[in-house]
Amino acid sequence: MIVTIIGPGLIGGSIAIGLRESGFSARVIGVDNNPAHAARAVELGLVDEVRPLEEAVQKSRIIVVATPVDSLTKLLPHILNIIDNEKVVLDVGSTKTPILAAVENHPNRARFVATHPMAGTEYSGPEAAIPGLFAGKCCVFTDIEKSAPDALGICHQLYAALGMRITTLGGNDHDLHVAYVSHISHIASFALALTVLEKEKDEDRIFELASGGFQSTVRLAKSSPETWIPIFRQNRDNVLDVLDEFINTVSRFRTLLIKKDFGKFEELIRHANDIRRIIDPK
Repeated sequence: MIVTIIGPGLIGGSIAIGLRESGFSARVIGVDNNPAHAARAVELGLVDEVRPLEEAVQKSRIIVVATPVDSLTKLLPHILNIIDNEKVVLDVGSTKTPILAAVENHPNRARFVATHPMAGTEYSGPEAAIPGLFAGKCCVFTDIEKSAPDALGICHQLYAALGMRITTLGGNDHDLHVAYVSHISHIASFALALTVLEKEKDEDRIFELASGGFQSTVRLAKSSPETWIPIFRQNRDNVLDVLDEFINTVSRFRTLLIKKDFGKFEELIRHANDIRRIIDPK
């Protein structure tokens, strides 16, 4: 199958690499409104060529839309306007409710599959694309009852070629859960980085003392605002709800330190250790 990747950056470019390496696609066409990114995607071999949107869509069986989520609410309806009933359109956005609403009543809605491959790094752009990014990771399909069975089948094949596990959720449930497991993690990392930069003015000392734990905690603070501001904007209500709970928990730790109640502090840490049972059951 010929696949078009709209936005061959970290996610789109890594999908292109995986589909090529697995033999799923013999030809990948790129679409990017940034000429430098487009040229780099070809140079790196992520895509075979770059074409204008309409031309790329017409040449492809599968269209993967991997642009920032704010653009999806306008871009997806436009793509659905110019496809036929043989094509499949899927997005990889980290939010779903606004995107699903934008295509809800479109005549070609059944040709669209809303997906979210739960994988990534703190880097962006074509240079960030890497092999094996998705292997063993989870991909969420949302509102699958709105998609045609053959379109769903092709998307299952695509993500199987990338080595991903598939789960399904409603759009609202997806946005709530990713606020907990992804979006709040980025806010916490941004906040910690800002705190250190504000309090520690000796940059050489930060570099010298930064251990693996610190680096892993602030890794996400290197993420692009062009990617994350649209996500926070679209999932604002859920992120606010999670952020309130996070602030309350941090305040509890602060109060225990003020009171020198290290017994309760230990109790909370041991309770936090229980997260291991969920994310690392082995």
